[in-house]
Amino acid sequence: MIDLQLTDKKHDEERQGEALVLGAPKKGDGRKLYIESYGCQMNFADSEIVASILADNGFETTGDYHQADVIFINTCSIRENAEHRVRNRLSQFGVEKRRNPKLIVGVLGCMAERLKAKFLEEEKLVDVVVGPDAYRDLPGLISQVEDGHKAVNVILSREETYADVSPVRLNSNGITAFVTIMRGCDNMCSFCVVPFTRGRERSRDPFSIIKEARELFENGYREVTLLGQNVDSYHWNKPKAEKIAIDDLTDEMNTLTGDALLEALTNKTDLPATRRNENELTEEGSMNFAQLLALVAEISPELRVRFSTSHPKDITDEVLYTIAKYDNICNYIHLPVQSGNSRILALMNRTYTREWYMNRIDAIRRIIPGCAISADIIAGFCTETEEEHQDTLSIMDYARYNFAYTFSYSERPGTLAARKYEDDVPEEVKARRLAEIFKKQQEDSLACLEDFVGKTVKVLIEGFSKKSDKEYRGRNDENAMVVFPVTDSVKPGDYANVYIERCTSATLLGRIKN
Repeated sequence: MIDLQLTDKKHDEERQGEALVLGAPKKGDGRKLYIESYGCQMNFADSEIVASILADNGFETTGDYHQADVIFINTCSIRENAEHRVRNRLSQFGVEKRRNPKLIVGVLGCMAERLKAKFLEEEKLVDVVVGPDAYRDLPGLISQVEDGHKAVNVILSREETYADVSPVRLNSNGITAFVTIMRGCDNMCSFCVVPFTRGRERSRDPFSIIKEARELFENGYREVTLLGQNVDSYHWNKPKAEKIAIDDLTDEMNTLTGDALLEALTNKTDLPATRRNENELTEEGSMNFAQLLALVAEISPELRVRFSTSHPKDITDEVLYTIAKYDNICNYIHLPVQSGNSRILALMNRTYTREWYMNRIDAIRRIIPGCAISADIIAGFCTETEEEHQDTLSIMDYARYNFAYTFSYSERPGTLAARKYEDDVPEEVKARRLAEIFKKQQEDSLACLEDFVGKTVKVLIEGFSKKSDKEYRGRNDENAMVVFPVTDSVKPGDYANVYIERCTSATLLGRIKN
């Protein structure tokens, strides 16, 4: 929990490069797939979709790439070190390919579109490159490679949600699972490549989401995490006979440029966009995130519900009241702040101010007392001054985050920031500011954990602890990790009331309450 650089929401360091394995398909043809994933939860969820599609075409997975007929790396472009890792792995797979010329090596996901020419033509590292909206085309692309051709499909879709694909649960504990509710992103944050690599935002139909979540519960799963780049902007409309232009559905706030917002802040004029009215009724035949959240929660009170990620400009009081209403929706919200200074937020094109963010923190505290809050924080964004860095530290004091995912700014090619702003904060200054953010968050995280000592918390047991098979581990409602001695009265998949006796800097330690 205190590992602030990389934890389970964004990039779980323990899962980076994980080989995903499932049982043999019913109609296997002997071909073996090795798939390795990097990046966020969305990428790992996408790997499950890829495995499902290829399983239907006779592939079985293997955890040993030396045995594979096809090797795929599901990639991430958010952080520079992820690209370095992928290139290193492709070089290793190249050694295996020289030994076995029939081996097919491919790159999937976010890095595919941006680096397709380099991977395929210049560096000749791979045979196939496939973007996140083209996974249904994989069997055909593999056939093209087997016929002696390079294959690529990085076309982004405005419709693809893979709603009818039942993901194969890879390396699952059989208790917790991810359910993707939407794909893509319309928020053009100036530092982020996601809109360019995953395309426009589109919401999956709620019927397929509820069906998937219900089937998971019936198969013994007890927790689902609803995934999207911005779950609060989930909005599904019942299909109509007439077509609606996508531009007619675009919220001005989502396409507002950083310069426009900065100008409004500088001149103290109204923001050139309107925010969604949380009290406004949705039109007939549509569904928003709060309504979807309620439907998933109503599957069973024994099914715990989480979600990731929220956006400060979109999270509404309706969502907060829905969380408060259902005991099985976890009291935990990931609400990225990125910076505590309004000028920097404008340059980032976050489309909210410091004051707006603080208003949302106030609403969470008022409507869901005791709700855990985490955040993403970037140190050393373009032109950030020392005073503006202090604003980030002060908003941390205001929010008192339970934990945070902290990064120093790294310029990503193709983004608005890379095109328009100079990355002018020296690396040593970024490192020092990041260390100050990290230190403050360490103190806050420990204080939040200490608040649980002497209290009893409800824990969903996920399995044995990483250190001992004599201890169980699981998370409480607020997403804190809890470790306690194994007893015969409970097993993985059960809920347990655990009395917290003490804590470390990262974990709550306790015992089953009799």
